[in-house]
Amino acid sequence: MKLVFASNNKNKIAEIKQMLPESIDLLSLEDIGCTEDIPETADTIEGNAILKANYVTEKFGLPCFADDTGLEVEILNGAPGVYSARYAGVQKNADDNMNKLLKSLENKTNRKAQFKTIIALNINNKQHLFEGIIKGEIITEKKGSKGFGYDPIFIPEGFSKTFAEMEMSDKAKLSHRGIATRKLISYLKVNL
Repeated sequence: MKLVFASNNKNKIAEIKQMLPESIDLLSLEDIGCTEDIPETADTIEGNAILKANYVTEKFGLPCFADDTGLEVEILNGAPGVYSARYAGVQKNADDNMNKLLKSLENKTNRKAQFKTIIALNINNKQHLFEGIIKGEIITEKKGSKGFGYDPIFIPEGFSKTFAEMEMSDKAKLSHRGIATRKLISYLKVNL
């Protein structure tokens, strides 16, 4: 079955593709000829995932899922949250975002944070939401060269390595996106 993942983020697509059953042919936005930037104008992570999934379903008529992820830092009242990708500006630069966050946390002892992913699935004229949360903390300097986004400064609870120091397959087993994706896959296996 063909299923669109409303993303052109090659890292995310590779991460999710390796988790899906072989019976599902995962297509990116590029694969279906969707070249426009889908607006992420909602003020919640859930809202942005729904916006993206609905855009593809309405415009292309294909079964689709979309995700949105935010890094929520406790002492910053949940920021950067829904603005994680553009925390340091519209250029959406991961290094700029991490540098801004590290600066915001200078001299702070509470460095608790969590990654939250919501996946919105539109299939058979119904919408389903799947959530994944991983708690951890923000360290004081970047470590590791794997992963993307805030991975070099986030250590999940119970671990001593950042996401950027882990192999993709190890990260996928415990990450927020991995948790939400496993919920999505369980649903697809039972309902398709």
